[in-house]
Amino acid sequence: MSIKIDSVSFSFGPRQALKNISFNLLPGRFHALLGPNGAGKSTLFSLITRLNALQSGDINIDSLSIKHQPASLMRRIGVVFQQSTLDLDLTVMQNLLYHASLHGISTTQARVLATKELSRMNMADRSNDKVRSLNGGHRRRVEIARALMHKPDFLLLDEPTVGLDPQTRRSLNQYVRDLCTEDGITVLWATHLMEELSSGDPVLLLNKGEILINGKADDLLAKSGEDNYTDAFHALTAGYTEFNK
Repeated sequence: MSIKIDSVSFSFGPRQALKNISFNLLPGRFHALLGPNGAGKSTLFSLITRLNALQSGDINIDSLSIKHQPASLMRRIGVVFQQSTLDLDLTVMQNLLYHASLHGISTTQARVLATKELSRMNMADRSNDKVRSLNGGHRRRVEIARALMHKPDFLLLDEPTVGLDPQTRRSLNQYVRDLCTEDGITVLWATHLMEELSSGDPVLLLNKGEILINGKADDLLAKSGEDNYTDAFHALTAGYTEFNK
């Protein structure tokens, strides 16, 4: 399976949020999408998920184009947005069943899939709890389980650990990495938290809507001359604010 972002640009009025970016994602790998707040990460996700329409370029999964086969392409994608989209007044199971119904999955099959995903998340005992009663880490686990219900090939996670404690961040990060290894899912994980990187990760660094690095995590160190990812990230994006894009 190949995933290709091809010459994508996007503007909000006079402000250009993405500037002719292109890259390929390796199948079955965990990719880190890095950048400070406002660098273009969420804009890219909004284009892949069709919350915003493409203005130029294309997005492809295998032979499917988001321009020409959007419905077929979207069936291949699972998404966890930065802001939670769970219904707080429904139970965990009800949230998952509703999502499955949108993908044409029968209730019987959906219950089987939901039980499997919640069990993998160690959340099976919370299936009848209302989402409102869950802490932030458990809500994120439910959102990941929901995103996997229709068995996507490609999983997008936009700053999924923001606001969570370090232990929960590590646990979720490792769980998603295990999905790549065990299920062959291709992951694009957007973050500005450098502790979520591992040395061999494929990395994309966005700044001011442009790709600064398309390579491996250690390329951050080589290009910046720093000896750790956090210092490298700050050195490479120095002087950035949301107002000078």
